[in-house]
Amino acid sequence: MAQLWGGRFTKETDQLVYNFNASISFDQKFYKQDIKGSIAHATMLGETGIITKEESDKIIEGLKGILSDVEEGKLEISPKYEDIHSFVEATLIDRIGDTGKKLHTGRSRNDQVALDMKLYTRDEVVAIKELLKELMTTLHNLMKENLDTYMPGFTHLQKAQPVTFAHHVGAYMEMFKRDFDRLSDIYDRMNYCPLGAGALAGTTYPLDRKLTADLLDFYGPTLNSMDSVSDRDYVIELLSALSTICMHLSRFSEEIIIWNSNEYQFIELDDSYSTGSSIMPQKKNPDIAELVRGKTGRVYGALVSILTTMKGIPLAYNKDMQEDKELTFDAIDTVKGCIALFNGMISTMRLNKENMKVSAMKGFTNATDAADYLVKNGVPFRDAHGIIGQLVLYCIDNNKAIEELSLEELQKISPVFKDDIYDAISLKTCVEKRNTIGAPGPEAMKQVIKINEEFLKNI
Repeated sequence: MAQLWGGRFTKETDQLVYNFNASISFDQKFYKQDIKGSIAHATMLGETGIITKEESDKIIEGLKGILSDVEEGKLEISPKYEDIHSFVEATLIDRIGDTGKKLHTGRSRNDQVALDMKLYTRDEVVAIKELLKELMTTLHNLMKENLDTYMPGFTHLQKAQPVTFAHHVGAYMEMFKRDFDRLSDIYDRMNYCPLGAGALAGTTYPLDRKLTADLLDFYGPTLNSMDSVSDRDYVIELLSALSTICMHLSRFSEEIIIWNSNEYQFIELDDSYSTGSSIMPQKKNPDIAELVRGKTGRVYGALVSILTTMKGIPLAYNKDMQEDKELTFDAIDTVKGCIALFNGMISTMRLNKENMKVSAMKGFTNATDAADYLVKNGVPFRDAHGIIGQLVLYCIDNNKAIEELSLEELQKISPVFKDDIYDAISLKTCVEKRNTIGAPGPEAMKQVIKINEEFLKNI
């Protein structure tokens, strides 16, 4: 059992206790961050004269060699060490001798692990933002290509009013823009360096914490050493943001599943993003969409878990906080996979535009516009509402869309109807006359697309 403590103890740690306490099985994931942080710490120790420049250089060279060997597969991270910090430091001492023992001067594992987790999380925030940008670019292209692809808009899963596929996809574009901004906010809030906080009360060594922060591209050092080692707000915020991303992906997945059904047939998923049935040869299943929907609960679980873990922890560091890593690593990997696969699925799916248009026509999505037509021709709105209700009942009984009725049939219900009713309630008219910003009309949509182009260009 290789550990960096023990002088206080007269007995070996029980193996079961050691295994339960150890974290190397999962915290080895941030070996790069641990070595990067140690290089910055050694650089600062040399610059401030806490150790000599020669010692600092020797430590840095040794750390770079460890990083290179791990990445090239020449050095295996051994499970005999308690954690990644122990592995790196012990390996350094083995390689460069007693000079390596000076690396931990002015540092505790508490501020070291806080740093590693921040560095790792910060890197992953950047990676997730890039995946979101790729997804938003796909949505943006779908919007530009489908300004006149008519489909029903829904409320209560009932056909409501006609929109375009561009407008429908644009709703998700807005959601993912907010997700992107949330990640940017989290990055800015978390980007302060805890290294130098020590175990909880700083150190008597004359550390230059600003230099360390600068070397690691932080905005500056954290301002309270107790908070520095016990803060996991950024993990909670990230898991909350990831849960929201998953919620948005899950809602979109639900619609993909519905649109892919035999009843709707709005879309056809590419073979590469579908699976078949082992018994029913006709099946083409939207497994990716279903898995994204399912994995959302997994990410929610990580958020609830860390909130529950943190709720009763007094200041400062407690071992409970080791539980932040596995669930965060899993949630990050899950969300990255979901975004990438969802993007591939929607970028390769085929739209059945005629089916979407017919569905909008058959669903009486132009009923509101028919009522508006009557109002514009002098009928009080409440009366117009009742007339159109009768009209819809007649259409249902006769299996027709409103626009399929003859003028004679229309006028039996209200003599106010004239020949111009057909133009007034066409899908094209219903959509194109709605041009307030945020509406599905082409002029409004073009404004939004221009705004989105600027957004994508500047992130």
